[in-house]
Amino acid sequence: GDSCCNPQSMGYIKKIVENKIPGIYVLSLRIGKNLIQDMENSFFMNVNEQVREVCSQLAQDPHLRGGYNAMGFSQGGQFLRAVAQRCPSPPMKNLISIGGQHQGVYGFPRCPGESSHLCDWIRKVLDRGAYTEAVQEHLVQAEYWHDPLKEEEYRKNSVFLADINQERGINQTYKKNLMALKNFVMVKFLNDSMVDPPISEWFGFYRSGQAQVTIPLQETSLYKEDRLGLQEMDKAGKLVFLGVEGDHLRFTEEWFYTTILPFLQ
Repeated sequence: GDSCCNPQSMGYIKKIVENKIPGIYVLSLRIGKNLIQDMENSFFMNVNEQVREVCSQLAQDPHLRGGYNAMGFSQGGQFLRAVAQRCPSPPMKNLISIGGQHQGVYGFPRCPGESSHLCDWIRKVLDRGAYTEAVQEHLVQAEYWHDPLKEEEYRKNSVFLADINQERGINQTYKKNLMALKNFVMVKFLNDSMVDPPISEWFGFYRSGQAQVTIPLQETSLYKEDRLGLQEMDKAGKLVFLGVEGDHLRFTEEWFYTTILPFLQ
């Protein structure tokens, strides 16, 4: 529901980073020919196609040849993780996920964007048929819909999240590429009313088979079997779990300056 260059959001973040780190090059990714397409694609463009587009943009940007730091907000956090896993050139150094839903969501309580009608429609579609082929191919939020009551259906039919989370097998390239990160920073909003469950922002999720009790990353099979290298990264001090008071994507400039900017310098 956002765009690359909205002066109140991503454009503002770009500006304050440039102001605080003189001489830095900041690329705010745009998916589409204009800002309207960029916004619409955040709802309706297959995430795998978005990742391919971003990989192409990064590879063609001469400023990034020596490597870059990546920062994603909300679903952008998990999409950039897919970039890290699938596209190692140019190399991603630090990945900063601010409110990214790395184990997906099971609920859409407060949809982003300005259209309540659109949000209501998306909720109904997800509830009725998130794992149908048509919905998976054309509705972004369905591609990271993770139903803990239908784990087998999720693993079989999720076209994006189940793949990057190694739910259908081990892609050693994904694991190797993610482990090449210097730091994987995950920011969780402690009063988040949009992401369900909020612990997904720290790679945790509901215990399988129910939707009441959540477990942290370290108790998931993904971690215990180290299918993505997260256990090894954790032991090496590469996983950084940050909590910030406030609702989804609500933080102060002071927090951003003192906590996030050091990873970009």
